[in-house]
Amino acid sequence: MATHFELFADYFQIHLLDDGSEGDLGDVWNEQTVSDGLGVTEDALAIGTAVNSTVAVGVDVLMERPVDDGDAFDHVVEASLRLASGRLVVLGCTDHLPEAARFDVPAGWIRVRASRRNLEAASSADLDCEDEPEEREEVRIQAWPAPYSEPRVVKRWAPAEA
Repeated sequence: MATHFELFADYFQIHLLDDGSEGDLGDVWNEQTVSDGLGVTEDALAIGTAVNSTVAVGVDVLMERPVDDGDAFDHVVEASLRLASGRLVVLGCTDHLPEAARFDVPAGWIRVRASRRNLEAASSADLDCEDEPEEREEVRIQAWPAPYSEPRVVKRWAPAEA
């Protein structure tokens, strides 16, 4: 059962990390990781967003790899994350860590799939009207126990040319 909430994707990103993480995501962004929408350290992930505003987030903790439903999304990435604490923290990059959403996950390596949709509408929306749900970017986070494997872009979205 997924948990749904909203986050402010300040600096075009949201963060996922181990509850005890000291990972610094400040140095993960370069031309390639911005294009991929994914910055990775061992115990923290930065998921890029198309907007620097509020996004709808759904988090689903699973016991096994989910089915591939990438056709329902614009951009999909996967990465491994080491959770020594067994607690996944999900927050906007400038949110107050003690108030962030936390999810119990088996300790050890997990795989995270971040699937994003409604990117074209969200990226071209009027920022003064961000309360319109049809113009909000959606980010679905799925996490399940899995051995480490390299990060990958499963499906790539590129903004329409103006």
